[in-house]
Amino acid sequence: MRKKIRTAAVLGSGVMGGGIAALLAGAGVNTLLLDIVPPDLKTEEKDDAAARNRIAKAGLDAVLVSSPSLLMHKDDVNRITIGNMEDDFSKLADVDWIIEVVIENLEIKKDLLQRIEKVRTAGTIVSTNTSGIPLKAMSEGLPPEFKQHFLGTHFFNPVRYMKLLEIIPGEQTLPAILEFMADYGERILGKGIVWAKDTPNFVGNRIGVQGMVRVIQLMLEEGLTIPQVDALFGTALGRPKTAMFKTADLVGLDVLAHVARNTHDLVPSDEARDSFVMPQFVNTMIEKKLLGKKSQSGFYKTDLTPEWQKIRKVIDPATLEYAEYEQATFPCLENAKKAKSLPEKLQAVIYGDDPGAQFAWRAVANNLIYAANRIPEISDTIVEIDNAMKWGFNFEMGPFETWDAIGLETSVARMEQDGFRIPDNVKRMLAKGCTAFYKIENGQRLFYNFITEAYEVQHVSDRIVSLVSLKSTGRVIKENDSASLIDLGDDVFCLELHTKMNALNQEIIAFLPEVQETVDASAAGLVIGNQAGGMPGAFSAGANLADVAAAVKGGLFDDIDKMIAGLQYGLLNLRHAPFPVVAAPFGLTLGGGCELCLGADKIVAHSELYMGQVEIGVGLVPAGGGCLNLWRKFLESVPAAVTDLDLAKLFIPVFMSIAMAKVSMSAAEARANGFLGPSDRIVFNRDHLIGEAKKEVLKMAIDGYGAPVKRKIKVLGQAAQGMVAAQISDMANGGFVSEYDAFLAGKIAYIISGGDVRDNAEVDPEVILTLEREAFIDLLKQEKTQARIEHMLKTGKPLRN
Repeated sequence: MRKKIRTAAVLGSGVMGGGIAALLAGAGVNTLLLDIVPPDLKTEEKDDAAARNRIAKAGLDAVLVSSPSLLMHKDDVNRITIGNMEDDFSKLADVDWIIEVVIENLEIKKDLLQRIEKVRTAGTIVSTNTSGIPLKAMSEGLPPEFKQHFLGTHFFNPVRYMKLLEIIPGEQTLPAILEFMADYGERILGKGIVWAKDTPNFVGNRIGVQGMVRVIQLMLEEGLTIPQVDALFGTALGRPKTAMFKTADLVGLDVLAHVARNTHDLVPSDEARDSFVMPQFVNTMIEKKLLGKKSQSGFYKTDLTPEWQKIRKVIDPATLEYAEYEQATFPCLENAKKAKSLPEKLQAVIYGDDPGAQFAWRAVANNLIYAANRIPEISDTIVEIDNAMKWGFNFEMGPFETWDAIGLETSVARMEQDGFRIPDNVKRMLAKGCTAFYKIENGQRLFYNFITEAYEVQHVSDRIVSLVSLKSTGRVIKENDSASLIDLGDDVFCLELHTKMNALNQEIIAFLPEVQETVDASAAGLVIGNQAGGMPGAFSAGANLADVAAAVKGGLFDDIDKMIAGLQYGLLNLRHAPFPVVAAPFGLTLGGGCELCLGADKIVAHSELYMGQVEIGVGLVPAGGGCLNLWRKFLESVPAAVTDLDLAKLFIPVFMSIAMAKVSMSAAEARANGFLGPSDRIVFNRDHLIGEAKKEVLKMAIDGYGAPVKRKIKVLGQAAQGMVAAQISDMANGGFVSEYDAFLAGKIAYIISGGDVRDNAEVDPEVILTLEREAFIDLLKQEKTQARIEHMLKTGKPLRN
C-alpha cells in the first residue's frame, strides 16, 4: 500500500519546530504543534487550556511575525493546530509522521521517544531533528518495529528557505521508509537530500562549522580584521554576501559555539579536533550576550544617530569594543572582480600574492583537506559533502567542486610545498591519473568515488532535467550570446536566457520570432525557463535598465519603440502560436520577466517566487504586455457563465498590483495576487521545474492543443479612470505617494481601462499594447523618470521623487 503523509505532529515549538510546522502547512499537511505545559502555571491556570498551551502558542506567534516569513501564505496557519504534550499527546496516534524537535538533551529525547512508542500507531514514521545526538543512543531500548520506522531528518534554519535536508538512517530503519522519506522530502517539501551517517553533527555542520571556527582561529594568528576576512570569504569565493562573521551573527554565536563544542567533545580521534575550539574572545562575547542578530549585537552591530542615520560597527576581538569600519579590499579581490567565471575568481583570490590571498589559501586548503578526510566517516561520497555545503550554507560550489575549480594537481603541489598533509585517498586518486573529482561524459556527470577508487555516474532524480548536461551533448538548436533554444527531448524545446540576472535585451527580443518559427516547424511545444544559480535566483529580473538608459541618453526613442513593439508582439505571437507554451519561473521574476510568464498558456512556478511588475519604481509602466495580460488573466479566471460581472471588482486589484509595484513573497502569494491562475502549478523543488513544465507541454500536446482564439478584451473604460482619480489624489494629498507616483498611477489606470473608450467596451488586445508602448516612450522623456532610472542603476534602490 502506498504510504502518504496527510497529517503530522511536530514536538517542540521553538525556532526549528515552528519552521518545520510552517513548511508542512505550506505543503498542505495538517500539522499538530505541541510543546510542554509551562512549569510555572498559577493555580488558577492549571485547568486553563490557553495557559497550558502558552509555549506552543508563543512558537506559532513567532512563525506569524517571522521576517522573512516562514509561511508561504498567511492562510497556511489554518493548517496548524497547537497543543501541549500532556493533554494532546494521545493525538499522536492519528498522525502519519511525528517529528521530534525538543531540546538537545539525550535523556529528554529518550524519554520522549519512549512516550511516543506508547501512543503511536504501528507503521507511523518517527524522526528526530537532532543536530548532534546519536540516533543509536536516543532509540536505545525501543522495540524493533519502532526502530524500523525511526530516522533522522535534519532540517536547516530557516526551514522554508534552506534547501538542505539531511536524512540519517537508524540502525534498523527499513529501506522502504528511507526511500519514501527521501522522495517525500525532495518532491513534496522541495528539499535537497543528503544521506548522512550517524556521526556528530552529520555532514553540513561538521564541514561548515570546522571551516568557520578555523577561519576565526587563523584570523587571530595572522592579524587580519573581521571586515577583511568577510571581504575575502564572500562572493569572490562563491560564498554568500554575509560571508563568515555576518553569517555567524545570523546563526547566533551561542548556536555556533554549541555545535563546535559538541563536535569537539564527540570526536576524540578527529585529526583536526582542535579546529573546533572556539577562541576565547567569542566565548566572552557569548557571556556578555553579544549573540548576533537576536541580541542586536554580535561581530557587527548597527547604531543610530540622533538624525536616524545608521552607523555600522564591528567588534575588535582584542578589546571587545565596537568601532566604525570601511569596506576592506585586497589586490586579489580587485583581480577577482575582473574575472568572468567563478573558477577564475577563485583562482584570482587563492593564487594571489598579497596577505589576503595568502590567508584565503591557508583557510581554504585546510577545509578542503578536512573534507577529504571525512570520507567515509560522515558520508560515503564527495557528492553528499558538496551538496550539503551548497544547500545548507549557500556556497556556489562545494569543497570538491572548489578543489576542481582551483586545479587539483596544482593545489596539491602547493599544499605539499606549504607543509599540509595530503589525505591518502587524494594521493591514491592522483596516482591513478585521476586529476579531477568530477567530469562530464556523454552528458552525464561523473564523480570520483574514494571507496571504489573509480569514477561513477552521479545519479539524480528522474524528475530533474539538467540544461547544462543537455547543452554539453549538443542539444542546443539555436543560440546567441543572450539566449539558447535547447532540445529537452520528446519534441519539447526550452528557451533559456543567460544574461546577467537573465535580463531582457534586444538580442533576446529579436530571438523570439526565430524561436517561434523553429518550434512550430520541429517541436510539440516550448518551455520558457532556466537554471540560474543562487538563492532565490533570478528567472528574469526584467529589462536591462542600463541599455535603456544608454538609449535614452542617445535620444534613440524610435529604436526603443521598435524594441518594445518587438517584445510585445513576440510574446503575443507566442501566445497565439499553434503549440503550447509553459513558463517555469522561480525567484526574482520581475518586470519583463513577469511579462514572459503572463503571456504563456500555463505557468509552473517554484514555491519561492518573487513575482511582480515593478516598473513604476523607475518611473515607467509595464510595456511588454504586462498590463494587457494581467488584466486578461483576471478576466479569464471568471467562468463564462458569469455574465453580470462588475469589472470594477477586478480592475482595482489589477491596478493596485501594478501601481503599488506589488511583489509576491511566494508562489502561493502570487496566486492570491492573481499572477498565477487556477490551472497554474506550484512546485516545491526548483530542480524539478523544467521537467514538470515539460510534462505540462506534453500533456497539452497529447490532449490536442488548440491556440487561444484571438478575440476582443472587455475593459472598464473611462469609468475606471474617474474611479481611481479621486483615490490617487487623496493618497498624494496625504503624503502616501509622491505627485509623480500619482501621475504614473493615472497612466496605469488609463492603460488597463482601455484608454478613451466607453464604459465596458471591448477592444482589440493591440489597443492596450499601443497604450502601454506610448506611455512607456512618453515617460522615458520625463526628467523624473530619467532620475529614477539613474538612481536605480547607481544604488539599486528606487527613488520616490
